[in-house]
Amino acid sequence: MLISSLQNSTVKRLVALRGKRRERAAAGVTLVEGYDEIRVALEGGARVREVLWCRELMGDRAEAQIGLVEKLGSELTTEMTREVFEKVAYREGPDGWLAVVDAPSDSLDALELPGGALVLVCEAIEKPGNLGAMLRTADAAGADAVVAVDPRADWGNPNVVRASKGTVFTVPVATTNLERFLDWARIRGLRVVAATPEAKFSYTDADLTGGVAIAVGAEHEGLTKELMAAADARVLIPMVGQVNSLNVATSAALLLYEAVRQRKA
Repeated sequence: MLISSLQNSTVKRLVALRGKRRERAAAGVTLVEGYDEIRVALEGGARVREVLWCRELMGDRAEAQIGLVEKLGSELTTEMTREVFEKVAYREGPDGWLAVVDAPSDSLDALELPGGALVLVCEAIEKPGNLGAMLRTADAAGADAVVAVDPRADWGNPNVVRASKGTVFTVPVATTNLERFLDWARIRGLRVVAATPEAKFSYTDADLTGGVAIAVGAEHEGLTKELMAAADARVLIPMVGQVNSLNVATSAALLLYEAVRQRKA
């Protein structure tokens, strides 16, 4: 099947899923764009509902990549013209691949953690790109889970999926509120370490071994007073420049890799 009309019902549905959180939530799906991202999602166990593809945008890679369509089966795949595909795509310079997949499970109670777990906690993160970047770092660092506390961006946001390079399907994630997170962390013996410029001790001086939940806060406000008050430790990232904070994704990367360093020492 080839879709060549911008008025096709599938096109309208995909545009709605791309831009509206309530549409994604109602359908229980999200969009994954890009051949590599779809491959990572599949390897992570994501269930594919449908794949849209455009041979023209694949260019010289078409023949090498077309095997993915063949493996999924014709009942799950639909070809589009370039004009139509660029209408439903959500990033510049699309490579001709877009998939509708089941949204990642984000139940806090469903998370299964090993002993001495390393968890990243992201409180009230607003920018999908930051949330996705932290997921990508968590995957690279081998974190056991990423928990979004009172988030403003959902895990199924296409820009979260894009920035994570598909690792939203390989790293266990959860969404919850602060009260439930604190109860959950205590029950599982996780020490909560809060990153804040107001702390007195450097993050390199903190014990990040054993079961620990490293918390970073919103782009502008940082962590809430409630979370900082409940934390077992507060740490800062030393800075000598004119600003008193780093990008939250950068901060999370420094903290996670310090935890990795300590655990390997």
